[in-house]
Amino acid sequence: MEYVPLPEEAKKLWASADCVCFDVDSTVVTEEAINVLAEICGCGDEIAAYTHRAMNGETEFEDALRERLAIIQPTTKQLRDCSELHPLILSPYITDLFSSLRQRNVDIFLISGGFVQLIEPLLETLQVPKDHVYANVLEFTSEGAYSGFDAKQPTSRTGGKAVALNTIIEKYGHKRIVMIGDGVTDLEAKPPAFMFIGYGGVTIREKVRLGADYFITDFRSLLC
Repeated sequence: MEYVPLPEEAKKLWASADCVCFDVDSTVVTEEAINVLAEICGCGDEIAAYTHRAMNGETEFEDALRERLAIIQPTTKQLRDCSELHPLILSPYITDLFSSLRQRNVDIFLISGGFVQLIEPLLETLQVPKDHVYANVLEFTSEGAYSGFDAKQPTSRTGGKAVALNTIIEKYGHKRIVMIGDGVTDLEAKPPAFMFIGYGGVTIREKVRLGADYFITDFRSLLC
């Protein structure tokens, strides 16, 4: 498949980054994890429509998250089944990109509106430590029934990814953060990110394409 390298001015900005934050669903992986979980739980079509609206910024993210989980009501067994029966698939060239960034000593974080429990199985392959993941946490009763999500996580609400980036800046002292993602919640992370790269390798969202500093559909564009 053809891909378009970044323009020269963008390459210089990209090379100046000391930290890159990636969305996970439809960016690092090829699907929306909540949709996959919904399929396992038998309500895939209904949830996919909610997800589409949320990722296009048509509803407050926290409302969409709460409403979708109220429908799905996942159990701990269904969560395990999701990881085992339908493991998330990494996007093409994402591991090459992560390797390239590590060679440049660029810090990598995953900033996701998805769920820690479904992201953790990816971390060994991606070589990302757990403390470099900011994502939502599903909560369960002692019997394994769904009881809610941790609303204190910044990624559980609209504008929360900017909050997560500010936390990273305060904790690690990074000065030049790039945010990469496919959704409006990723676009909201600039500022504090100095550059936002929209990713359309899975889904092209027009609002994101128009709002991004640069827009790519293939991660090889960032390897040139």
